[in-house]
Amino acid sequence: MTFTIRPGGEERDNRPVRRVSDRPARPAAPRRQAYAAVLLLAAAGLTAACPRETSIDLGKPDRIADGVQLYRLTDPTLLDPPQPIAVQMLRLDASRVELRSALAQGRVMQLETVPDIAARAKAIAAVNAGFFVVKNGDPAGVLEIGGELVSDTALTRGAVGIVRRPGKPLALIFDRVGASAHLRFHSQGEAFAQPIDGIDTTRARGKLMLYTPRFGPDSDMADTGVEWQLAGSPLTVVEKRPNAGRTPIPPDGVVLSFGGTILPTALERLDRGQAVAIERRFTTRLGTTPAQWTDAQDIVGGAGLLMLNGRAIADWTDEQLRAGFDTERHPRTMIGTGRGGSIWLVTVDGRNPGVSAGMTFAELLRLAQQLNLTAALNLDGGGSTTMVVKGKVVNRPSDPAGPRRVSDALIVVGR
Repeated sequence: MTFTIRPGGEERDNRPVRRVSDRPARPAAPRRQAYAAVLLLAAAGLTAACPRETSIDLGKPDRIADGVQLYRLTDPTLLDPPQPIAVQMLRLDASRVELRSALAQGRVMQLETVPDIAARAKAIAAVNAGFFVVKNGDPAGVLEIGGELVSDTALTRGAVGIVRRPGKPLALIFDRVGASAHLRFHSQGEAFAQPIDGIDTTRARGKLMLYTPRFGPDSDMADTGVEWQLAGSPLTVVEKRPNAGRTPIPPDGVVLSFGGTILPTALERLDRGQAVAIERRFTTRLGTTPAQWTDAQDIVGGAGLLMLNGRAIADWTDEQLRAGFDTERHPRTMIGTGRGGSIWLVTVDGRNPGVSAGMTFAELLRLAQQLNLTAALNLDGGGSTTMVVKGKVVNRPSDPAGPRRVSDALIVVGR
């Protein structure tokens, strides 16, 4: 269904030295010293061209799997002023592993712990990902799974897209992104268009909603509206159902559901047998194109784009964050890309003064810079912050009960 990143050895001259009877031979040492100086300069140039990947000493990592390394940091000077801190970091080789987005229970508007999501997916590692409504798991930002948009947003907040191409390393794209869907069709030679007001979420009166197979077996709406069942390729209206709800969602289709019985003009003309197109539309703010996001297989929305194209971002006004969200210390989860194309998944423990105080955006940004990341995004944090490696939680989630149930996660699997 289509919703239309050994210096060379010195050469020895073995020829005999030609001597002139009235002139002493030129000492060889100055020549050797000059040649050695050239070699030192060349080596310095190579070192400058190939700097160490990070500007801080991360220590020796734990090798988790091919292409997966786990680092830990507990340096109090990561905070200003210094305080106890615990940071866990997964470095992923983009040519050896896959990174994917995964839903709780495999469905939208569900909740599940990161360890359980990782176990179902047989993942090497996993971290929590997007923001969500705590009471029901409804994603609060843009979310796309396997090329299917399952959550839209009018806000253009920081987001990361995962691009997979056969035979090539994983690539991540970052920007401030909004997402929406639109319905288009023709009836009796006339073109119609209708914005879709929400995807896989609770229907509101007077609004048109789209329900995908990831939502569940049916639309789960009351019989106070009008619903259309669509299936096939191209998508075609199989049935129009006035005063109906809970329309079954075909595995190769979707359900459109309008809250109310007085339809907009376009929807009045939408009837059985008509082919339709449902288009994904992306709005970008900082340099990427909507087409790049259309090419991404998975997209996860965050809140707080920290770095882009190697440059720090220190103003998040456009993302409309809650007051204090960036300046308060909290547990944090971050995703970023390194200068060598590596992918970093980072969790920062917090709300536990004796062990780890958490980080502000400024401190998280400074960590991203010390890791020499070219792009970095703050994901959901607080009690949601969880990192799982080979089935074990390797950080200290801040909730007393342990890992919080979340709506979705980023999982690492073998390539």
